[in-house]
Amino acid sequence: MTVLTASIINMAQPDRYLHWSIFIVSVANLSLIGVMVLIFGLALLLPFPHGHRLEEEEESGSSEPSVSEAAPDPVAARVAATAPISRMWTARVRTRALGALPPDKLLPDRQPAYVASWVYVFGVATLSALGMAIVSGMVIALGGTDWWHTNAVGHFFNSLHLWSVELFMAFMVIHLWGKFWMAAWRGRRALTWITGVVAFVASVVECFTGYLSQQNFASQWISTNGKDAVNATGLGSLFNLMDFGQMLLWHVVLIPIVLVVIVAAHVLLVRVRGVSHPLPRHRVEGKAARRSAAAADRASWTGRTRRYDILKEATMASVVALVLVFLLAGLLSSPDDPPVTIASWAKVAPADFLGTAASELAGTSETATYGPPYNHGSAFVQRIVISWQMLAGVREPINAAQTFVLSPLSKLSPTDPSVARALHTYMRAPAKVQKGWANAYLAAVTHVVFHDGAPSVPRANDGPVPTLLDTELTLARSGALDADLLAQQPFYGTNFTKPLLFLEDGNYFSSLAHAEHMIGTQWGVMNETGSYPGQPWLWLYTLWYQVPGFSSSANVDLIAIYLTGVATLLLLAVPFIPGLRDIPRWIPVHRLIWRQWYREEAVAHNDHDTKRC
Repeated sequence: MTVLTASIINMAQPDRYLHWSIFIVSVANLSLIGVMVLIFGLALLLPFPHGHRLEEEEESGSSEPSVSEAAPDPVAARVAATAPISRMWTARVRTRALGALPPDKLLPDRQPAYVASWVYVFGVATLSALGMAIVSGMVIALGGTDWWHTNAVGHFFNSLHLWSVELFMAFMVIHLWGKFWMAAWRGRRALTWITGVVAFVASVVECFTGYLSQQNFASQWISTNGKDAVNATGLGSLFNLMDFGQMLLWHVVLIPIVLVVIVAAHVLLVRVRGVSHPLPRHRVEGKAARRSAAAADRASWTGRTRRYDILKEATMASVVALVLVFLLAGLLSSPDDPPVTIASWAKVAPADFLGTAASELAGTSETATYGPPYNHGSAFVQRIVISWQMLAGVREPINAAQTFVLSPLSKLSPTDPSVARALHTYMRAPAKVQKGWANAYLAAVTHVVFHDGAPSVPRANDGPVPTLLDTELTLARSGALDADLLAQQPFYGTNFTKPLLFLEDGNYFSSLAHAEHMIGTQWGVMNETGSYPGQPWLWLYTLWYQVPGFSSSANVDLIAIYLTGVATLLLLAVPFIPGLRDIPRWIPVHRLIWRQWYREEAVAHNDHDTKRC
């Protein structure tokens, strides 16, 4: 299948890769990271529009009271007056809500004067890009799961969805960078920081399930590789990456609900607590001074303010995000390499198919020796003190020989006497003999030649195996084997675990991924096909696979999960860890963010000293 929507810039061509130290990173991924760093740098350095500040209006004689100074809202006053009398749950909740979040906080028309940096814009930009991703996803849902694979309009909306997600994640990461260097958890704002980090983690899972639900080559490769990490945690049967139907429902229903709730809670916390105050320009020394600074951080802002039209800012951010997404979708389109099927594998690489089928019979394939959740093998069981795989047990049993070879052939045997005889001979033989036949064929098939598409394997003590596997090859080429492995499940055929495990056992599938530079030897396990950027926001997780010692460990997936989990917990706990929470004070990036405010305060201080003199 080819990309149906033509793009001005051809991103489907092979990407280039750069080698640095222990890392190999694609130019596309590196370019996206570079653009994010550039945007953050520009936000730090570019001057922010001054707008109108309260003191300027007072000096002109046309000041108007801020919302907080205006006459009290009669509705709020009435609620406050009746609150002590009423014991109704509704009245109590309403009173508490109005007390914590009055209208002037929910929809403010003023902000503290120090909110004058482009760094502050990325919170609204993140919400705008999220809205674009949700709307474009809804449009894709109108056409169904196959629409964007087969229709030019559907593919264009998929491109809109892809680039809105890329913008959403980029803006969110830049927003987190900014808040870290502001030490935005100060002044009882720790929960605001925590909900922001949780929203980021939920967004990563949301994007991951989106990639898995595409039903193209990228989703196939990502799912077969990602399964090892999930299986190592013991959750492989509960969260099955190769069940595209499950991943799609997680992507469009479960995680979006969780994500929207977390984002809403984060936004409300920002409105309740307000934005964090500027850090002191110079380091505060002494316990008393630090205590005084902490108390000031907790207090409501009483200094200068400026006008702030939150709805106008949100509208402008949405328009900019919309234009960027349409430009990126029109210029670059989106990748959609066709999925690999057992039929295409058997036609293009029949020798590899026959060898893989023989390894299934011999019990030497990856799936046959894997371990939980598929069987009682141990070849791919990971353990660091505890093996979560072994504790979870076999939850999705797969007998490789029976599932991939014998069961499909048994359905054909009633109409094919030669297959019936071969199956009868094979099944009556002892297990040791069966394995001997399969191993003999496995050794001989390396010298297979094809005449008019028919395999010719050198003679060996392989019993009925040649007949069985010749027929298996015919079934595979016809597409019947794909259908059979999916037909072993009821109704909706969305669980591709069996065909994907069979594909993964061969060399053809991995050779395609190797050609696309999607293997785990580069920094970015989830690199995209062509020269499209993958997911740079997963750099922390994929980093561990490049560290010498870790990369060669049989437990590398568990190592990556544990270390990423520890790093995530540290990020969540930044507000509470001395030293870690003080990094923004030691590395004064905040001086760039609030430089305009510091300059104005210095001028005001000098003017005050001059007047005193």
